[in-house]
Amino acid sequence: MADFIIDETVDITDVVCPVTFVKAKVALEELDEGQILSIKLNDGEPVQNVPRSIKEEGHQILRLQDNSDGTYSLIVRKVGE
Repeated sequence: MADFIIDETVDITDVVCPVTFVKAKVALEELDEGQILSIKLNDGEPVQNVPRSIKEEGHQILRLQDNSDGTYSLIVRKVGE
């Protein structure tokens, strides 16, 4: 399934926007350039806003997968500061 190794995982299903992006951003900041973060997020605002905001920060979206339970897994590669 995956062509990459997940370095870190964060679950932001327990928070609402805009805190969802803040938690995702903090998790990305803790990684080294090139490392991969898996973010579990809810359908609705989070899945619409978090990927867009992460891309605007310059990071690479590798995959957005529907988990078929109302959540999504967003796989992101950290790009240099």
